[in-house]
Amino acid sequence: MSETRVPRRRRFLVCEPRHFAVQYAINPWMRPDRPVDVPLAQAQWRALIDAYRAHGHTVETVEPVPGLPDMVFAANAAVVVGGRVFGSLFKAPERRPESVPYDTWFKSAGFDVHRPEAVCEGEGDFVPAGPWILAGTGFRTTREAHREAQEFLGVPVIALTLVDPYFYHLDTALFVLDDGTGESGGTGGTGGTGGNIAYYPEAFSPGSREVLARLYPDAVIATREDALAFGLNSVSDGRHVFVSPGATALAEQLAHHGYLPVPVDLSEFHKAGGGIKCCTQEIRS
Repeated sequence: MSETRVPRRRRFLVCEPRHFAVQYAINPWMRPDRPVDVPLAQAQWRALIDAYRAHGHTVETVEPVPGLPDMVFAANAAVVVGGRVFGSLFKAPERRPESVPYDTWFKSAGFDVHRPEAVCEGEGDFVPAGPWILAGTGFRTTREAHREAQEFLGVPVIALTLVDPYFYHLDTALFVLDDGTGESGGTGGTGGTGGNIAYYPEAFSPGSREVLARLYPDAVIATREDALAFGLNSVSDGRHVFVSPGATALAEQLAHHGYLPVPVDLSEFHKAGGGIKCCTQEIRS
């Protein structure tokens, strides 16, 4: 397929996995009896940061806090659109303290931060996609949070219901390839003004699958095997897709559509139900 994909430089916020561990179980991936190799996790995380910087992206860090093992999953802390920060109110009590250091970082950086009243988990369930936000519900983030986010951010929110507990956050079942703002120089896979996405249909309710099919008729469809390999917990800059090396069929599809897969192994983080996107908060000014 002869298409020219144009990358857009991104600004990411991350948190070093200095205190990363699996100390409790709040999703099907987590098993406290299966230890985490922290030095390996740190090496994998550094490889991701190096890959981002090698491709021209800005990476900033928030200081990790002892006793918050999941703080490395920066995407869950907030969703940032137009310089406005819609924070998190985690469903699990173990994770709720994570919101404070992230809110503090954003406020110190000069952002307007909204503390939500309804349960929501940042970019875990809010996926900005051009003129709208795709929003997951079913396991974590509530529909009340969808309405609250729309009121604060002033962006239409499209609710999608997740039905498979292995894909408990929207960012485990779907990611944005390009947002329709001129990142693609080709003619295929644009899905209208909302750009294009990759997703695993069976993670969604029947009605939500219909919505996605209407919005993104040219979407890249992932297999369950690639989804379970955290292939959909990926980050795209419009040309380069930072993706799990285990998602081989998905990588082939991406290449066929004119994207350049950049494999990054975050297998230690899979033990906690996370991957590349989970570790990456995008700051959209």
